[in-house]
Amino acid sequence: MDHLYTPWRMAYIRGEKKPLEGCVFCQLPHTDGETQIIARSQYVYVTLNLYPYNNGHVMVVPYEHIASSEAMPVTALTDLMVTANKTLGALRKLYGAAAFNMGANLGQAAGAGIAEHFHFHIVPRWAGDSNFMTVVSSTRVIPDTLDNMYRELKAVWTELYGAEETL
Repeated sequence: MDHLYTPWRMAYIRGEKKPLEGCVFCQLPHTDGETQIIARSQYVYVTLNLYPYNNGHVMVVPYEHIASSEAMPVTALTDLMVTANKTLGALRKLYGAAAFNMGANLGQAAGAGIAEHFHFHIVPRWAGDSNFMTVVSSTRVIPDTLDNMYRELKAVWTELYGAEETL
């Protein structure tokens, strides 16, 4: 018998981590404690996805509560893409990913889990990462914990770009 371990889910099951009230993306940068925020820039921040498709699945999120990138000024859009490029560099160094999926689900019909606050996904990919578990069982296997992903990606980000954070 095979076992699928997902230790990061236990805190949720036990009720130790309460979901934030209101918009999680608006509150996250102002929350005390572990937030899984990797980096901050003037208009956006980079955070781990708590329900990743692969190791290193992150989101670049604007501080402003907007539903679409169309509402972002050019300076914020530029910051979003420059930050996304830095994120690619950090993910490449840490994981040696062969490829990436990048994009956003705009609106509930497009699959957005939090449709009211725009966020941009970056998902590292490797040849063969859609193995039998995904194809046959509709199950993704994430071989690392969120805490370890955070620690390692934060360290690589600091090594590449420094530790300065801006709010």
